[in-house]
Amino acid sequence: MTPQEVESIERATVAAVAPRAVAEIGGWIVAMDPGTIRRAASAAPLRHDLPGDPAVLDAVEAAFAARGMSPAFRLADDPRLEAVRAELARRGYGFEQPTLVKVARVDAMRDVSAAEPALVMETPDAGWAAVFTGEGFDPVDGANRVAALTRSPDAAYGAVREGERTLAVGVAAFGQGWASVHGMRTDKARRGEGLAGRVLASLADAARARGVEQVFLQVEEANAPARALYRRAGFERAWRYFYWSRR
Repeated sequence: MTPQEVESIERATVAAVAPRAVAEIGGWIVAMDPGTIRRAASAAPLRHDLPGDPAVLDAVEAAFAARGMSPAFRLADDPRLEAVRAELARRGYGFEQPTLVKVARVDAMRDVSAAEPALVMETPDAGWAAVFTGEGFDPVDGANRVAALTRSPDAAYGAVREGERTLAVGVAAFGQGWASVHGMRTDKARRGEGLAGRVLASLADAARARGVEQVFLQVEEANAPARALYRRAGFERAWRYFYWSRR
């Protein structure tokens, strides 16, 4: 990807999860939120060719410390960032949770499902929020995600409903020329029925209505079912990152 695309995706990622505080330090965007969303509580490089400047990393660590938070980094495994990785390792950081950034065209995402699209809302309601805290999900993490995604400055909220019950949800946030998909959740008892594809199709319609043509998302590398769905929706790998924190 171009440096401009990398930067726009990183900025859009942080805006979508709406951390309580954001700083920019020496080419890093530093999201500082005390909740459970790691993207909202970590620093990411705005370019994949930053040097491992100890003074800059000192300043990032100090920004977290000033808010009473442990420092954390979200770092692509691009070889050009090897100096950063080496400096973090020297400081006692370790890495975990490999996560893929994937990109697609909105038209391809729309074609993932021929079934009736999900309902799209400008503001999420109680039924939408309830999916995040339902059976099989961590209620504390779910509540944090609902709060953060509800704060997104420009977003559309998709929901598949059956009567009064909400079965699947997702969010598309808009910014920096991208739609970004977040918060994809399906009721544990109704997985495998194509409901998530209907949510993606509805979010693609919302993106089209805004004239947005490109979309990205982030998915843990170990989440094979989600990766299969996103592959069918036309998503291709842009890069992989790990979270770095002190052991």
